[in-house]
Amino acid sequence: MILEKAIKQNNFSSLELRTLLNIYHTHSSLQSASHTVLKPFKISVQQFNILRILRGQKGEPISVSDITDRMLDKMSNTSRLIEKLRSKGLLERRECPQDRRRAEVLPTEEGLRIVNEASREMEAKIEQRLKVLSPEDLTVLNQILDKLNTNN
Repeated sequence: MILEKAIKQNNFSSLELRTLLNIYHTHSSLQSASHTVLKPFKISVQQFNILRILRGQKGEPISVSDITDRMLDKMSNTSRLIEKLRSKGLLERRECPQDRRRAEVLPTEEGLRIVNEASREMEAKIEQRLKVLSPEDLTVLNQILDKLNTNN
């Protein structure tokens, strides 16, 4: 099997452990593919996630804490990532007029250009990768993943 070959282990103490390791292995593989797609854009997967969140705001500013709440990787240092994107000219960070302690974030035109182009390439890569699954498989996989995420 693929997992056993990848980690050079044939026996697992339980089916649950094998499943967990398979999820980790799949995540790592997809993460690696994402890094490859994003490398030419000089952004990380976490930075891409922030740019996607900003794009979804359709021109409305969003606070750093709201971005953090919406991040896929909850362990990300959002403030540091935002500062890196700001230094690359991909977003603006400004003081909120109603609450000077709060920072608001907006994408720049270049940030929107990058996220749109990177999204097209990422979607093409994902479609190619997931072609081995039928629409029915994808539906079942999503149902299973939703079950796993219910306890979060």
